[in-house]
Amino acid sequence: MSNSTNASEGFKVVDGWYGEPAPNHAAGVLNILRILHLDEATLTAAENIARTLGREALIKLLGEEPAKLLIGYRGLRQAQAKLVRNDGGLSISGQEEMLRKMLLAFGDDLRVVLIYLASRLQTLRWITQEKIAMPKAWAQEILNIDASLANRLGIWQMKWEMEDLAFRVLSPEDYREIAKMLDGKRLERETFIAHIVARLEQELSAAHITGEVQGRPKHIYSIWKKMQGKSLDFASLYDVRAFRVLVEDVKSCYAILGLVHNIWQPVPREFDDYIARPKPNGYQSLHTVVMDEHGTAFEIQVRTRQMHQQAEYGLAAHWRYKEGAYVGLATPAKNKPAHLRSSGIEKPAH
Repeated sequence: MSNSTNASEGFKVVDGWYGEPAPNHAAGVLNILRILHLDEATLTAAENIARTLGREALIKLLGEEPAKLLIGYRGLRQAQAKLVRNDGGLSISGQEEMLRKMLLAFGDDLRVVLIYLASRLQTLRWITQEKIAMPKAWAQEILNIDASLANRLGIWQMKWEMEDLAFRVLSPEDYREIAKMLDGKRLERETFIAHIVARLEQELSAAHITGEVQGRPKHIYSIWKKMQGKSLDFASLYDVRAFRVLVEDVKSCYAILGLVHNIWQPVPREFDDYIARPKPNGYQSLHTVVMDEHGTAFEIQVRTRQMHQQAEYGLAAHWRYKEGAYVGLATPAKNKPAHLRSSGIEKPAH
């Protein structure tokens, strides 16, 4: 990034980063945003996230666009700091006010919010790494605002990691118990996954469908929520045995669904067609749960590679240069993807 510099001048230690050195925090945020395939201006802003220079000095050092993003990020940080209670979290009214501030930032430039979320995730990683004791109210705020926002933006990678790390602070015993159960059944689960992947690859080859079969990552908070919501024990959850098939087109998605339901017994009321009926954040995929001859249930998701890109990177995937101009939420409504025209953020649960 040509506009960045490694000089120490203009850096400070930020209280909200809980002792993480500024260069470490900047490097972590930069890496998160690179994975989301953000543009050069956003990466430059991230690399210089701890600078304390004023607007004009920032513009002179970094250029107008990165400076504007950095100043927007500072505004969100300052708004959040003003709303924090003594226990480290936000009141319900404070949470709603923070969401309002973020919505205002959306209207100006979504990249500001992405930098803010990446910074929050990096702080979570630091706290976990350093084993820093955090107030539960702070972790609840991460779930209610930051992870919820990442979910609404469809950035699943960020959402899942935020949820798991915040849940580890909120309910360390539950977190450890589920992690231990996952680890205890690891060999058995890996053998099962290898068998199903091989069978799916064989069926794709026989049907002359080009595709990629993956074992799907397991997320502890998601497992815990389903155990609570459906009153299921760990052994009954199909989430710990889950697969994903990526193909080139929609026609192949439905062809594979037919193959899967022909090989294994579908579980009633466990099929969702998010291709025909996408989620509000634009997510598209086929989800089905099936059962093998031994009565073991497992989930299979089928989607195109383009849908997978959307699922992994969400709204960030729509931020690409188009004819020399950055296309974001300032784009006229009629030109936006359908899910960007919806109302957006849900209020945190009371």
